[in-house]
Amino acid sequence: MKKFVMAALGGTVAGVLISTQVAPLLAQEASKPASVYEQLDLFGDIFERIRSDYVEPVDDKKLIEAAINGMLSSLDPHSSYLPPDDYADMKVQTRGSFGGLGIEVTQEDGFVKVVSPMDGTPAAEAGIQSGDYITHVNGESLMGLTLDQAVDKMRGPVGSEITITVARQGQQDPFDVTMTRDTIKLTAVKGRLEGKTVVLRITTFNDQTFPNLQESLKKAVEDAGGMDKVDGIVIDLRNNPGGLLTQAISVSDAFLDKGEIVSTRGRKAEDSERWNATPGDLAQGKPIVVLINGGSASASEIVTGALQDHHRAIVVGTKSFGKGSVQTVMPIRGEGAMRLTTARYYTPSGRSIQALGIQPDIVVPQPDAVPADDQASEDKPAAKTRSEADLQGILSNDSMTEDEKKQAEDERAKAEEAAKLRLQDFQLAYAIDIIKGMKVMAQDTDADPSTPAAPAGATPEKAPVKPAPKPAN
Repeated sequence: MKKFVMAALGGTVAGVLISTQVAPLLAQEASKPASVYEQLDLFGDIFERIRSDYVEPVDDKKLIEAAINGMLSSLDPHSSYLPPDDYADMKVQTRGSFGGLGIEVTQEDGFVKVVSPMDGTPAAEAGIQSGDYITHVNGESLMGLTLDQAVDKMRGPVGSEITITVARQGQQDPFDVTMTRDTIKLTAVKGRLEGKTVVLRITTFNDQTFPNLQESLKKAVEDAGGMDKVDGIVIDLRNNPGGLLTQAISVSDAFLDKGEIVSTRGRKAEDSERWNATPGDLAQGKPIVVLINGGSASASEIVTGALQDHHRAIVVGTKSFGKGSVQTVMPIRGEGAMRLTTARYYTPSGRSIQALGIQPDIVVPQPDAVPADDQASEDKPAAKTRSEADLQGILSNDSMTEDEKKQAEDERAKAEEAAKLRLQDFQLAYAIDIIKGMKVMAQDTDADPSTPAAPAGATPEKAPVKPAPKPAN
């Protein structure tokens, strides 16, 4: 009997505990749907009130699309609704061709801010700079518009003129810039030789980036007379706004033999992903310098972070933009799509660069361009410095043959060309100087028999690049 009483008492206590602890939770859960439905009812009430009482008739479809975009854009600057036309344009962009001015923009504190102009576009030719703010389009203010609405105002028929008002740091008053809209056809990678250094200028990360990289590098190496004639490679990612994550992984993999390239971590642990390099280095172990600035964003930062963390490249320039998030484009009903931030990405060392950017190993600001008024004085030859060779009755140099003298003269001419490059693009000239210095150091090491031999470079053959399923920009 005692056992029964104790059991009954235990059941009573357990029942009290269940009723006191679980009941409020059940009530809380029950209240959640009601709260959501109440908010949806509120939305419906406002929608109907606008339809019936607004001063002018409204387009129901546009009103709903604006509400959807407002919901998404309230999350972060990179989430948005893509109407069918914009979604079609985005798909064209990732294929490497689109219409417009060639400006990559973001929204900051309600203002439209230029991330970077794209090379060879009306924006670049008009002198639009990273960090500029666009305040008006054809005299109409962009204040209060969403980013997509502002971009829509800058789009239009190819060949039509557009005037944008730009506010630039360091200039007291905004100024107008008139451009002609054009079809923007991007060559994602342009390669060239600067002396014995291969320069690979990557402007965007679309479907053509990795194939363009392979072709550009191959041609530049052939022009140099083979990889053994190349001192090193400069990868120029300045003002590169980013693009596809798959292409960022492919470009990083091109210069890495092993190790992690990038990882992404979403809201759910099971959605986390990691990509590793496959054997093979297209540069065959040659020194690499990566150039970045404040316009280098997203996929550009993935490549920079991977090569920097693996000590495969020296990063030169100024701090990058700091976009460390991944957007997934999800098709929805009505042929539109939504761009939703679904993950943050992390460099191989585990760092997130979101809102921080990548700090260069060597900070090298780009000097301001010489004003046109001062150009004439810059073109004037500097006063010649006198040397021993200018004196009368000097001793001749009997230690050099005619061939050696010619070689010395060629070296002097190359040095003068390098000096010209410093005036045109100081950051690039600095990167090339680093490559030259590393070449000299490598030669000195090879000449010293007491120094252990460096490990052999990787084989030039490249394994197939692994696919990755998400876009980064």
